[in-house]
Amino acid sequence: MSNNSEPSDETKRRWHQDPNNWFLGFFYFNREDKRIFPPKRIAWMGWTINFANPISVITLLIFLLLVFTMVNLK
Repeated sequence: MSNNSEPSDETKRRWHQDPNNWFLGFFYFNREDKRIFPPKRIAWMGWTINFANPISVITLLIFLLLVFTMVNLK
């Protein structure tokens, strides 16, 4: 797999099922996975953040900052 190619569905499934990619069972941390929002451990429950991807963490911080700002405007 080259750096520019999209990983196969099989690779994504393997990453998702690997318990070493789940910190405390629900924090997804996989440096190889470039997705910002991979599916949660129980996929039908939505998506989670890949905490190994800096863009994901920045997105989460911006979202939390917006929520905090809106709450404090009242």
